[in-house]
Amino acid sequence: MSKKLQDAYSLSSVEDTINLYKAWSKNYDRDFAYKNNYKSPQNVVKYFLKYSRKGDSPILDVGAGTGLISKYLKKYSSSKLHAIDISKEMLDQAEQKKNYEKIIVTDLNQKLKIADNIYGAILSAGTFTHGHLGPNIFGELLRIVKPGGLFVITIHEEVFCKNGFKQAIENLGKKIESLNFHKVNIYGKINKQEKLKDKTIIAIFRKAINSDHL
Repeated sequence: MSKKLQDAYSLSSVEDTINLYKAWSKNYDRDFAYKNNYKSPQNVVKYFLKYSRKGDSPILDVGAGTGLISKYLKKYSSSKLHAIDISKEMLDQAEQKKNYEKIIVTDLNQKLKIADNIYGAILSAGTFTHGHLGPNIFGELLRIVKPGGLFVITIHEEVFCKNGFKQAIENLGKKIESLNFHKVNIYGKINKQEKLKDKTIIAIFRKAINSDHL
């Protein structure tokens, strides 16, 4: 595991997060995604395409970083795509890919300055992991999604139970429907000798049609 990835997994404050990704932003795609054969963005897109419906738009890419989800999604979908992340520098790199109609720099742990029932889908790769966002933001994300809207999010296997994600999803109860989980590898083969063995849970569900009345 690279030193930068170790640093990312051990983040403990908003300031640390901003500083790490500010320093990493220009080289993130090359030094992390390409070097480690990072598969989560492709897998999120794969499952979005499998489960999505015509009305699942616009899409919000949560913890968008440098926009890796957009790189793959735009090959198959013309849906409007917005990016949200705490790191301005990472989003600057995402904006250069020219796949997002809107860029939002904000701390996702705070109440979002986004109206209710705006988005048709939430996608997220690599955001719910060691040292990053916890399950406390699920309620706020549900608020900004339309009834019936689709979620396709990765949650690192090692934090899925330990950090309360599994319990938080169960606690959503009747506010969500059509819940599915898929366990997949985060990384592909790097070379003949080495392969990072980390796995992620891809959680897929929809905001219940009547959730605003629960």
